[in-house]
Parts: sequence; structure tokens; C-alpha cells
Amino acid sequence: MYRIGIDIGGTFTDLAAVDETGRIVIAKTSSTPHDPSEGLIEGLAVLASELGVDRAEMLAQTERIVHGTTVATNALLESKGAKVGLLTTEGHRDVIEMREGLKEDRYNVRMAPPAPLVPRHRRIGVRERIRFDGTIATALEQTSLAEAVRAVSELGVDAIAVCYLHSYRNAGHEEATAAALAEALPDTYVSLSSEVLPQIKEYERVWTTIVNAYVGPVLASYLSKLSSRLADAGYAGEVMIMHSHGGLATIAESSRLAAGAVLSGPAGGIAAATHAVELLGMPDLITFDMGGTSTDIALIQNGEAQLTAEKQVGIAKVSLPTLDIHTLGAGGGSMARTSGRILHVGPESAGAAPGPACYGRGGTTATVTDANVVLGYLDPENFLGGRMELDLAAADGAVAGVAAELGTSVIEAAEGIFKVVNTTMAEGIRLVSVRRGVDPRRFGLISFGGAAGLHVAEVARILEIERVVVPNVASVLSAWGMLATDLRHELVRSHVSEAASTSSDELRELLLRMEAEGRSRLAGFDGEIEIRRALDMRYGEQIYEITVPIDDIPIGSSELVKQAAASFHKRHDELYAYHAPGQDVVIVNARTTAIGRLPELRAAPLRSAAEDVVPTRGRRLYLGGWREVPVYSLDELPHDRRIHGPAIFETPTTSVLIGEPDSAVVTPHGWLDIAIG
Repeated sequence: MYRIGIDIGGTFTDLAAVDETGRIVIAKTSSTPHDPSEGLIEGLAVLASELGVDRAEMLAQTERIVHGTTVATNALLESKGAKVGLLTTEGHRDVIEMREGLKEDRYNVRMAPPAPLVPRHRRIGVRERIRFDGTIATALEQTSLAEAVRAVSELGVDAIAVCYLHSYRNAGHEEATAAALAEALPDTYVSLSSEVLPQIKEYERVWTTIVNAYVGPVLASYLSKLSSRLADAGYAGEVMIMHSHGGLATIAESSRLAAGAVLSGPAGGIAAATHAVELLGMPDLITFDMGGTSTDIALIQNGEAQLTAEKQVGIAKVSLPTLDIHTLGAGGGSMARTSGRILHVGPESAGAAPGPACYGRGGTTATVTDANVVLGYLDPENFLGGRMELDLAAADGAVAGVAAELGTSVIEAAEGIFKVVNTTMAEGIRLVSVRRGVDPRRFGLISFGGAAGLHVAEVARILEIERVVVPNVASVLSAWGMLATDLRHELVRSHVSEAASTSSDELRELLLRMEAEGRSRLAGFDGEIEIRRALDMRYGEQIYEITVPIDDIPIGSSELVKQAAASFHKRHDELYAYHAPGQDVVIVNARTTAIGRLPELRAAPLRSAAEDVVPTRGRRLYLGGWREVPVYSLDELPHDRRIHGPAIFETPTTSVLIGEPDSAVVTPHGWLDIAIG
């Protein structure tokens, strides 16, 4: 039986199949932005061919498909979501335009405000009011509600977001509104803030609810179409969707909480890196995921990926728990341009269509991939395992345009593009790590994504990182990593109170109630269920909270609150190098994670050692000058034999370059472990 992971990116669709022994078979096809499911189905045919069976036979032997999708992301970034209406407490319809009183460039008086996802005429106030403690100040007025439902119906919206003041403490008014909408507009997608994000802070709650309504119909439609296509192709199992927090959810749950899949695709790579911690014995890693359009960076500390509830996607703010992934506009398709004889690379990308000039699909602008072809780092006749031939002359012509503007030779311009994009990515990693108060030099760098292997050694050298690991499935690691994840539901409830006046019984009751809800969402799952707990806490005078795990505190402890406060002081000291035990501690939110453990992803079979390591061929590369460099097939190399640079390591879907001071050894599982000289 197979488990198949599928990651649809901006340029390529990646697929990885793993059998019960841990053997991995991968495939890579071009993405189809007009209909992502089309490229996915084509990719399954290529994957089946690699397995030596037809697609229907492979799918009949598949127990689970896990899918990471950029459908919700693209709908947000490209403003192609649903037409949304907002029902909110009367007098509060302008919250999303008021924002938080800030703007990105605060001293730019000519800066135009961003256009909200819901224009003002589609934001309708309803007469009702709930107090901060959940008591009702003004009952939901039925006449006002009926007028609002009629108004939003006449607007012809596809989806409706409902966000009433303090509904996180009392959802009654929102639930009554949902019932009225279901009766009047049964086919309209409805998003309630009390279900999407039941926590304090009105701006974050209304934005996240609107995002859910905006991307929900688009994602639900895509997933429905995908399910039908897979069923027609012969798949009878369930499709699991990767969510932004690094866990999985069913199609039904993903359609309901679509905002949770806004960063679905990149999350698979972080899941893979977390799994790699166990395989490599490296608890501290920086992930380096360089694809065709962008590069994603994240930190793994003490074996755990970091979560955040403050994520900006385009103009939208999504406050659901999300893996803390930082995206840079630098990828294989990033376009080079000049201004005043200064070279810039990215963030604009050639994407999948037309793509880099060397793809031969009509692109004429020089990209990072074109530069790599000109420098000899990519073999034009062996791209994607020989299934796609690159046009060296087109790449040379595109880079020549940049060279003419810079007044340099073509090869110098290509080298400049290579160096600029490396510096951009290295500075991005430095910024992310320093902001978290960590020194990147004590981390390892795990490289994945189709374009990363050619750049990772130089990026590590700039950062003074000494160890780089490149998995043998690096080009599809996000797809493979999705198979190492579990079912996961993140729950949050606001409970604003001073720790000193909160009883342990009161907090315990809330946490146990959340645990019961988490277990109910996993109803029907017959595997192991793990519950994790945390509290968002702050000092009394602060306005931002930090999340404090409390898993090490027994839920039945009579000093639950006191021990949680002590954990907060300790965590505050770790993050900010000070704590204030004499100040009041405030509990803001309680968090519970319900995890349904799926069967563990087995590692690939161990490789045997051998005496001789022989390159498959040589190739001329430009490394400050032209020289002949050995090329090795990574899939055929034995483990424990050190190879000194410069050298190229190739798989059918990616290439890895190491420089002259570097050396590399293949691990028993077939991964490349590079020592940076």
C-alpha cells in the first residue's frame, strides 16, 4: 500500500509515494494555474509510470493522499476570492479599514490605504450588543437582522462573514444569525467568527473571519472537484489537506475552516524538517525551501517548529495558529533587472508560464535558472531526468540583455545574478534568526525545493553555517513531509483574567472543556490522541502576549495557575532576558491542540557502503573561471564515502553544487551531508 503526498507550487507540482518499507518514488510535473487539479492528475500518471504501474492500479493500492495546496493563498494574493458581505455589530463596520491605527510606511502621507476585501457598501450593521463578559446588553433585534439579511441578499454575495462584538464569550447572536441566513440563503457560504477565531481582539477576529469567507467557496469548490476527479481516476480513500499549523484535516473541515489552509503548501516542508530532526540528530535547523517562485525560511528549535498567530498574507491578517514561515521573493524563476547599472533579482517571477527563457515557452527575461544554465550548473539535456530539455541559447540571449545594460560579459552577468540572489536569501535568513534572538551559526541548514541545491552551499558560507543537509528527495520534500504529519485541531478560547484572581478549578474546567471539543473533532479516529495545552499570558501593563506551553504541569494540580505563572516568568526571561516576578500576570487565551497520531513515516532503506566512488561524468562549470567538475548521481552513491568539492550531485529532479573548500558524505538513508569549508 502507498501513501502519496502532493504539493502544488507556483511552477511545479511535486508528488512523493512511500510504500510500507519506506521506499520513496517521486515525480515532478508542471503546475497548471488555471486548474491545479489538472496538473495533479497528470502528476499521478507520471508517478504511476515511475512505479511501473498504471494510474488506476496505483490509486487502488493507495491508503492515503495528503495534499498541500496554494489555492487559498493565490485567491488572497491575486484578489480572486469570493464576493463577501459582512454582518457586524451596528457601529463597528469600519474596523477593517481603521486597522490598528498604523500603516506600513507611517511617515508617507501620500500612501493610499489598502482596499479592503469587503467594500463599505457590503458591510452591514445589525442592532445587538454583547458585553465583554458574555452578558447581553442589547438583544439581537429581529427587525434589524431581517433587514440586514435582505440587504446582503440583494447584493448577490457568494459568502457572508458574521462578526459580532464579544461573540467569543457568547456565540448566541451569531448562531441565530447563521440560522436566519441558512433559511434565506441556503446556498451561501457563511463564516462565523465564534467558530473561526473565538478569541479577544476585534480587528484580528473580523479579518480572519472575512478571509475565511473570502477563500472558503474557492477552496471548497476546488476540493470538491479534486475529490470527484480522484474518484473517477480510481481512488476510494480519503484526501487529507495540509493546514498552516503543520497538521492535517479532512476536506470537510478544510472547507469549513479555509483560512487555516492559507499557507498549506509550505507547511509540508517544515513537517519534513521536524521529522528530519530524528533522522539526523540535529535539534536546531533552519529550513531553506527554494522553489521556482519564492524561498521559504523557518526555524526548528529543540526539534520543534515555531507557531505564530500574527500572519500577514497580502493585505489580510490571519490570526489562526500558523507555522512561522518567512517568504522571500527569490526563486529559480526570479527575474533579473537593472537600474542605473545596479543589478536586482526578484521579487517578480516568471512563474510556470512563460517561465525562464530556457524553458522555451516564450519567456525572454533573464532569471536565476537562466543564469544557472549559462554557468553550467544545470545540464540542459538532463533537466527533470531528461523529460524536459533546456534551451541554452535562449538562456544565453536573456542574460545577454542584462549584460548589455551592466556593460559586462554574459558570463559575468550570470555570475552576478547568482551572487545577488544568494546574498538576498542569506540576508533573509539572518534577519529571521536574529529577530528570534538566535545565532544562525549554531544551526544546521536543511535544503529543499527544486532550486535550492545549487545555492545552499554559498548561502551557508555567507552565514558562516558549517553544516548543510540535502535530502535525496529535496525537490519534493514538502510532498514527502506531508506524509510525516498527523491529524491536528487547534482550539483557542479567550479567558482574560489576572492569574492572582483565577482559581485552578476555573482554569482546569476551561481546559478540560476544550479537550473534550478537540476529541469530538477527532470523532471516528481510532488511533492515539495526544492533547497539548498552552496559555497566552502577559504582564499587566503589556499589550502583547506570549504563548507558554503548560504540558509539563499536571492538569489536576491544585497549583495549576501558580505553576503556569512561574512558567510564564521563565519563558519571558528566555525571550527577553528579563522577568518581573513582582508584577501581576494576566491570562488572555487558553489554547488546546488535539493531535490524532497517524502511522509513522518510515525512513528509506539503509544503503550499503562501498570502496569506490566514481563520478558518472564531468561537466564544465564557471567557478570564477571555467573548469571541469565531476558529476555524481546521488541516487547511486554509497554511504560513508567523503567527496571533496568542487562537485555536482544530481538526481532526476534537482542538482546540488558544492565548492572547492567543501566536502560531502552520503548518510545511510541517502541524504547528502555537506561540511562547508
